[in-house]
Amino acid sequence: MSCSIIGFGKIGQALAHAFARKNIEVTVASRRPPEALAPQARAIGPEVVAKSLQEALAADTIILAVPFAEHREVANALPNWEGKTIIDATNTFGVPPEELDGLPSSAFAAKAFTGAKLVKGFNHLVAATLAADPIVEVGHRVVFLSADDEDAVAPVAALARQLGFAPVKLGKLNEGGALVHARGRVWGQLIFQDLFKKEQ
Repeated sequence: MSCSIIGFGKIGQALAHAFARKNIEVTVASRRPPEALAPQARAIGPEVVAKSLQEALAADTIILAVPFAEHREVANALPNWEGKTIIDATNTFGVPPEELDGLPSSAFAAKAFTGAKLVKGFNHLVAATLAADPIVEVGHRVVFLSADDEDAVAPVAALARQLGFAPVKLGKLNEGGALVHARGRVWGQLIFQDLFKKEQ
């Protein structure tokens, strides 16, 4: 499974650290040309490779780490997202619910990515926590995953485990997923909860 991170701000870089820590290759891209990202990418690790947006979109699994308002711009870069899995790591704090047609933010974003499977994940922790080693004495740091497509969650959970996290499935986007969504100016109850799970 090939992976890319679209967006190379704090969250994108934090996730790149997670891949580099486990020696898993990941492509990173943003609005900026790859040569502008390359020094930062190299500093994180040789597994982190800066490429153009178009090249990064060739990956099977794409982590969306751009500001929420830019998700459509990314979606428009491909005519069809069939066969792709999008991991939505965005947050919509401050976005009025009426701008999202009353939908959870990920369900709203999913409409732009025609044909893709979308999983909400890696969005509930601040960048510094996400960048830290998720394996500590008490267990593995929890990441919450939710999706309307049950089949989409398993490979994302497997990737999370590969990166050292403990994936916890929350169900559909409008049920458990609502616990990690911002609505208007209110954060979901599980946002910023830094939890650990002991491996069985």
